[in-house]
Amino acid sequence: MCPSPDYSPITEFAGDDASREQLRRVYQRYYWAGRYVVGKDALEIACGVGQGLGYLASLAKTLHAGDISEQVLNAARRHYGGRIHLQEFGAESLPFPNASFDVVLIFEAIYYVKDVGSFILEARRVLRAGGCLLIVSANKDLFDFAPSPYSVRYYGVVELQEMLEAAGFSVAFFGDTPIASVSAWQRMLRPVKRIAAVTGLMPKSKRMKAIVKRIVFGPAEKLPAEIQPGGDPGPALVSIPSGVPDRGHKVVFCEATLAP
Repeated sequence: MCPSPDYSPITEFAGDDASREQLRRVYQRYYWAGRYVVGKDALEIACGVGQGLGYLASLAKTLHAGDISEQVLNAARRHYGGRIHLQEFGAESLPFPNASFDVVLIFEAIYYVKDVGSFILEARRVLRAGGCLLIVSANKDLFDFAPSPYSVRYYGVVELQEMLEAAGFSVAFFGDTPIASVSAWQRMLRPVKRIAAVTGLMPKSKRMKAIVKRIVFGPAEKLPAEIQPGGDPGPALVSIPSGVPDRGHKVVFCEATLAP
């Protein structure tokens, strides 16, 4: 058996430094998902260290979760113990029967999936009629976008719409962290970030990224092992049009729904 890929070098664990904006994004995506999972059977794919699992489990009827990286998943196991059903699996091969879930979510991880077409078909297979696939991803269509060094391919509004509609989903998109809402200092540094991304000078280690975050975002806070209700998610999500690249938000949220 091939060893599972190790994403721990780029994964941020409980206790790691994070900017306030980064924490708000975590709250935003899980509070958003929480509205969908109330009383439902839910599955989180690529759950990482599981910061949102406790919150989702408090709302869902049932919650299953997993990740392809054993090293990362073990951090979630250590925190949750037997509270959450956790398994090691990849997004392209889900170990669940057909029509098992009402909601499937994959947050800030679709760009690590090698075969996104297979993942979408697997998500459709395990979803019930009328079920939702929720996707959150960094917005590749910003001019200063910088990809993760472990990423395979990023998907923006246009690409996600094409793939999901071809698989039988209807889609709606929302934007998070509007560029207009970030500090003047961040906006001033966007050309610098663009040059660093194009030239391959973006830092790749967590240590160097932490230093850059301090410079760009200011004082750091500690990432929690498990988020709680009442955190600050930042500005409300806004509906954004499908069919055209979004240039105004750092993060794209996608709600993909199967016909009832």
